[in-house]
Amino acid sequence: MVFNREEVEKIIGVTFESEDLIKTACTHRSYLNEHRSTVKQHNERLEFLGDAVLELVVTDFLYTQYPTKPEGELTSWRAALVKTESLAELAEELDIGRFLLMSRGEAKSGGRTRMALLANMVEAIIGAIYIDRGYDVAAKFISTKINSKLERILEAGLHIDAKSHFQEIAQEKQGVTPHYEVVSESGPDHDKIFEVAVYLDKKMWGKGKGNSKQTAQQSAAQNALKKYIA
Repeated sequence: MVFNREEVEKIIGVTFESEDLIKTACTHRSYLNEHRSTVKQHNERLEFLGDAVLELVVTDFLYTQYPTKPEGELTSWRAALVKTESLAELAEELDIGRFLLMSRGEAKSGGRTRMALLANMVEAIIGAIYIDRGYDVAAKFISTKINSKLERILEAGLHIDAKSHFQEIAQEKQGVTPHYEVVSESGPDHDKIFEVAVYLDKKMWGKGKGNSKQTAQQSAAQNALKKYIA
């Protein structure tokens, strides 16, 4: 996919002064291997910055909007808003993964649909907005695209630790503790994707994927809860 600055700006609703900055936000490190003569930076530094800006804006939103909620509850809400799965879902909704510049090999292995890479891209874009347009514009983007999802997250129970919740229900109803098994691993060593299944006794109740075994287990537990409670 060829990078298109105007299309990216239209999708995210922000106009940049620096084309280099937004292009860097959309550049995976693998792309440099094939374009060293023309490209010097990838998006990991912007991702680092964007992660911090994102957490501050979300924290400020929760602290201000929910003055009676305790710290522990707000922490779980924040985690649900900024976790990899939520940011990757946003990238899919915006369909910006198609503009992520990466090596041919990374693209062929499904890089533009990989949750970790999509989430990193969103954080890098936030970092780029912060540098190029300032805190207020970055905060507006986060408020519109991310904080606005809180109500749906709470209604769906996505802020609850799915593994703990599924274990409580399974032990209460069946006296069985769930166990998790890795079904498959894919991708390069630096960016593996794990697929995990969760079982009660010998019956499989759900599968999930993630860029760590823990994330995949949470995803599997969430899917199991939907089936178990239904």
